[in-house]
Amino acid sequence: MKLNAVVKHGEPGRPWLVFLHGFAGDCREWQEVGEQFPAFSRLYLNLPGHGGSVAIRAEIFSALAGSLADSLESYDVPDYWLVGYSMGGRVAMQYACNFRHTGLKGVIVEGAHPGLQDPIAAAARWRADSRWAGRFRNEPLDQVFTDWYQQPVFASLSAEQRQALVTLRQKNNGEALAQILLATSLARQEDFRPSLRDSNVPFHYLCGERDSKFMAIAQELDMPCHVIQHAGHNAHRENPAGVVDALAQILRYRPKEPL
Repeated sequence: MKLNAVVKHGEPGRPWLVFLHGFAGDCREWQEVGEQFPAFSRLYLNLPGHGGSVAIRAEIFSALAGSLADSLESYDVPDYWLVGYSMGGRVAMQYACNFRHTGLKGVIVEGAHPGLQDPIAAAARWRADSRWAGRFRNEPLDQVFTDWYQQPVFASLSAEQRQALVTLRQKNNGEALAQILLATSLARQEDFRPSLRDSNVPFHYLCGERDSKFMAIAQELDMPCHVIQHAGHNAHRENPAGVVDALAQILRYRPKEPL
């Protein structure tokens, strides 16, 4: 199923940059970073349950990668890099590991989990995600997101940054968020580590220096890692200039101008 997206065309012959947002985000999430690469065509997708794709449902995690594959074909994207944050990064890994992708030049993920290896941890994650889904369905979103951004992974955020995110995210549809949270639960995701290690597709990991959980995951993966200074889990929001620099290094491209 084709996903809603914002399309920006660059120079013919260059690969596209396809941007995938995180949970509760939308196609605007990556645009400040992506617009620093005007020579590339850019595709900013709204994943199922989000933004302009809010009415699109995905019952299982792999369905998101299927929608990505359909969208790449529908938007006529022949050669491309996938750039995904958190949930979007997991979709990018799912796609790279399990779908045919003759035009895929590389995968760049920021703060995305490759998969749980412990069944006990997976069961605990499912219980936690189920509780959050119930709250997204039944409570005001400002209250839910106020608590959501108190989770340890967001510990580096200031009070002002948390409030800005709560204000932004409460514009979502609670039922759609609940549905996609369960469909994409880490408890239902395979472990991508073996496939990533065996893949011939270039893979790069971006991680905020203050994101201790995902810094540890990056070290474990033993793949090219780009540490974003002065940032936590949401590095492209907290330090967009640092992420632009990392992408420019990977793509071997001089960005438009300093942010």
